[in-house]
Amino acid sequence: MLVSSEAKFEKGVLQVKHTNDNPVSLVTVSYKGEGVPPGNYGNYGYTNSGYSACEEENERLTESLRSKVTAIKSLSIEIGHEVKQQNKLLAEMDSQFDSTTGFLGKTMGKLKTLSRGSQTKLLCYLMLFSLFVFFVIYWIIKLR
Repeated sequence: MLVSSEAKFEKGVLQVKHTNDNPVSLVTVSYKGEGVPPGNYGNYGYTNSGYSACEEENERLTESLRSKVTAIKSLSIEIGHEVKQQNKLLAEMDSQFDSTTGFLGKTMGKLKTLSRGSQTKLLCYLMLFSLFVFFVIYWIIKLR
């Protein structure tokens, strides 16, 4: 039994000529790769071998990446909403601080006006109050 094989590859077609005791038979196997006419993309250009496992792994990783991107997108949207709320809160605080600054400014202006008044009157009132307190304390000690 004499067996021989001959293979020839041309423009995306693999031709195998196999001879044994039987008459010569010609087997044509198409190979998807370069030289394949457009539209013939059945297996993305891969033969049914270990590449399909890689293709399935790529699909699984692509789906995992898609879910992670979706999670990051929702997280970034939540961060955007939180930033908007914080900016609104800061704007309210800024307006409240501005009104408080105005109120304190008016109070300081009134104190300055009060301090510019007659110092002698203020000193006289302070002395009279001190004498009154002194006599009240003296009287309380004497009655004891």
